[in-house]
Amino acid sequence: MRVSSAPIPLWRRLTAEFLGSAFLAAIVIGSGIAAQNLSPGQTGLMLLENAAATAAGLFAIILMFGPVSGGHFNPVVSFVDASFGGLSWRDAAAYLPAQVAGCIGGAVLANLMFALPAVTISAKHRASPAHFLSEIIATLGLLLVIFALVRSGRVQAAPAAVGAYIGAAYWFTSSTSFANPAITVGRMFSDTFAGIAPSSVPGFIGAQIIGGFLAVGLIKALYPSITPADAASIIVPHPGGGAARAPARAGYDGVAPSADRPSGPVQSP
Repeated sequence: MRVSSAPIPLWRRLTAEFLGSAFLAAIVIGSGIAAQNLSPGQTGLMLLENAAATAAGLFAIILMFGPVSGGHFNPVVSFVDASFGGLSWRDAAAYLPAQVAGCIGGAVLANLMFALPAVTISAKHRASPAHFLSEIIATLGLLLVIFALVRSGRVQAAPAAVGAYIGAAYWFTSSTSFANPAITVGRMFSDTFAGIAPSSVPGFIGAQIIGGFLAVGLIKALYPSITPADAASIIVPHPGGGAARAPARAGYDGVAPSADRPSGPVQSP
């Protein structure tokens, strides 16, 4: 690893978002298929296996691709980042199709790895008011975790914290915490334990967008002096998007930044 503040070209960041999203979908869906095969009829055990694999896998893929693109793998994260100046709107718009295509590709690969047809449209209906509320809360909580860590100088903990939050949210939300429009679309393409019926997708994505809007308001209320430099460091600091043009960080909402808070050039592969 070398230290650099030069922006990473957009094509490299898009490649990282595509690959990270593909791995994410393969982990979520593949572990769901494995759980279904290993623990048939035991829903609680299947969910435990699926959640544990997803939490651990998300931690790993953020470490793999985060230094290149920030490790978003989620359009809501990218657009909330853009709303705070950490990523340009143009780049956030470019991230979206890469993330969606990656999740669809990961779903296809998961199916093939378990000798299933490449594409099987899910028949698992998840549309209910409880699911809708769950997705709002899941997405809101995810964004609060991400921005709270970067704003308080604990960005190094972000990969573990994001994985832990999603693993926990599998259990405290009735929707099992998709919290991500790209993975929601990808999970349509696997008629397995982790799938979602196409008719349920619009409601999930709508709830995730609402969760994103609510998160913007709460982040502004809780961390009023958040800067573009802060936003450019989510989920992993990376020299790209708004990071190259962001001004110096302000004090932590009236409190001096912690000693381990990154203030110089970030690392580039």
